[in-house]
Amino acid sequence: MPKVMGSLATHREQVRERVFAALREQLYHRGFETVTLSGIAAAAGVGRTALYNHFPDRQALLVAFVEAEAARYVDDLDAALATADGPRERLAVFARMQLRRLAEFHLPPGQALAGALDPQAYRRIAAHADPIGDRLATILADGAADGSMAADAPAVLAAMVSAALSGRRIVEVPPAELDSTVEAAVSAVLRMVAPSN
Repeated sequence: MPKVMGSLATHREQVRERVFAALREQLYHRGFETVTLSGIAAAAGVGRTALYNHFPDRQALLVAFVEAEAARYVDDLDAALATADGPRERLAVFARMQLRRLAEFHLPPGQALAGALDPQAYRRIAAHADPIGDRLATILADGAADGSMAADAPAVLAAMVSAALSGRRIVEVPPAELDSTVEAAVSAVLRMVAPSN
């Protein structure tokens, strides 16, 4: 790649990272409903025209942000799961990471997000849950196969675990209590999937 093209690609990536950092901060403190492209441009230190060249509207910005964050998260999740020993430990790692992620990000819940975005944008964002759900299904199937987890109704069990790990109230605690709260929730999830005697 010629030097000019490489520099341009590097510059574009740096702009995207600054914009995503500004969006992350605003989502955390104020929520998506308050996000404006002009506010993101100002916070990221980029011109509004430059921002519009990357993202024509705030929905496109949110979709691109979620796609980038989801790809990074799945890579981190896979790396963490690879170090875990057995399905129960992998489920504990999965649950811990899901809850930590929930504590860090403040996107509106599914129904509210669906109302804030057009259907196509919402479908693109929702599709990024698929690889995460696939990891959970594999963990539960492996646990059922080795007898360490319940084997009946795997789809129901996966839905129950997903629901348990998406409750924002679990992680809306003072920072000093987050570690113990997450560990209590992880223990509850492990009990939920235990095989019946």
